Amino acid sequence: MGLVLFPGDGDTSSPDVSWSYSGFAAFRRCLAETEGFVLSEMWGFGGARRWSEVSTALEPLLDHPDVGGDDLTSAECASILVRLEAITDQWAREGIDQRLQQHIEDARQLAIVLRLCIEKDVPLAFL
Repeated sequence: MGLVLFPGDGDTSSPDVSWSYSGFAAFRRCLAETEGFVLSEMWGFGGARRWSEVSTALEPLLDHPDVGGDDLTSAECASILVRLEAITDQWAREGIDQRLQQHIEDARQLAIVLRLCIEKDVPLAFL
């Protein structure tokens, strides 16, 4: 079982990005850590800290349920993309840790999908 993020354009040949649930959780934990907070301390992830207490353009992605939840709008995709690319560049400069290398590859694939959502003005769908 896993999770797939893809453009909600109805085109089954569009690129997508997929993770196991544990892989997606690890990816989001690493993103949150890079943004300066611990995901497990956040509301909805076992903690009591409210999302209003952190400031990140990645909130729509980080605070999205693994199963269900609304699609992300193309405007949210645009906001996420800018920050995601900056983080990916930062991670690439930090070294070649195997765990980080997988997150870099995943982030780059997600960036492709986000760009397509923005270009086509379609939502990012979760399945």
